[in-house]
Amino acid sequence: MTDFIKPRLYLITPPVADAPAFAAALQAALGAGDVACVLLRFATADEGARKKIVRALAPLIQDAGAAVLVADDPALAARAGADGVHIEGPGDNFAGALDSLKPERIVGIGALANRDEAMAAGESEADYLMFGGFEPGAESAAEVLERASWWAELFNVPCVAVAHAPAEVEALAGSGAEFVALGPSFFADPRGVAAAVAEAQTALDRAETRA
Repeated sequence: MTDFIKPRLYLITPPVADAPAFAAALQAALGAGDVACVLLRFATADEGARKKIVRALAPLIQDAGAAVLVADDPALAARAGADGVHIEGPGDNFAGALDSLKPERIVGIGALANRDEAMAAGESEADYLMFGGFEPGAESAAEVLERASWWAELFNVPCVAVAHAPAEVEALAGSGAEFVALGPSFFADPRGVAAAVAEAQTALDRAETRA
């Protein structure tokens, strides 16, 4: 990589059950850093409840200048006014999302098992690839860094590298990834989510200074 591109933040929420109860934490997170995107996840399988959550939280996110994505439900993205969808893994759901939402809405993909799956996804119309899981443990921080660095060095499709602790953010910022995602553990930080997101933003700023 020849030029450092400072990544922006991508927030991955914990599963949300109640929009009003979550709104304050979400607003605090949005105000603490340069957030490009929020991926809403849900604690309920009820379609009506999910739609209400998106419609309640989407204006807050969009007013902050960020995009609203929903997890694994292309139909919900269209019905509830989200900006797009994030699909976990290749297959029919991903193909259906591309067919039904592009080019009006964003379609991203994660849970890519290997480099071959990543390259196949990159040859689709996906808007980004995500490396690292929603929860810690699926891949180590070192594995996420390696995969994001490999992708950013060779391919033009943007990628998202997932961090699960503030200490992981600066290294991922140097990977070439266009976005560093903050996993749901940032919302559970005992200092409060605003402090955790602000620390992540400081790490991005520090990586830029050192580049």
